Amino acid sequence: MLRLFACFVAVSVFCLTLLPMTAAAQNRLPPAPYAYQQLEDPAQEAKAKLLMEELRCLVCQGQSIADSDAPLAGDMRSQVREKIAAGESPDAIRQFLIDRYGNWVTYDPPLGMDTLILYIAPLLALAFGLWLAIGRMRRDAGKDQSGKGQGDAA
Repeated sequence: MLRLFACFVAVSVFCLTLLPMTAAAQNRLPPAPYAYQQLEDPAQEAKAKLLMEELRCLVCQGQSIADSDAPLAGDMRSQVREKIAAGESPDAIRQFLIDRYGNWVTYDPPLGMDTLILYIAPLLALAFGLWLAIGRMRRDAGKDQSGKGQGDAA
């Protein structure tokens, strides 16, 4: 019974030491000023929203920064809203974010030497699959022809 109690105490102490670690691991930084606050001018907010829907969250990767709850997406939303409020054009803001985070931040990266594989790889995979399928069909057709010829001779 004493052993069971000692094991219980050891496990309890271990679990209690994990609690402060999980609390310390959480992000304690406040959100960026415009991360969740909309601009006062509806036209500017509409421009910002349209641009935010065209930019990819670098953390979530499947969501736009408008839809993501990640802290980095909040910072990016804040930057977009601040720059729109300052009068910058959406194209200039998009270019700023591309320069800062790379082409990955856009859903349609421009065709260049570094993104050429994104456009060519699917075509090569499709061509390879067609080549395999045609080869398989020819091989199967050859077996059928040789099988029919042997059956007629018997």
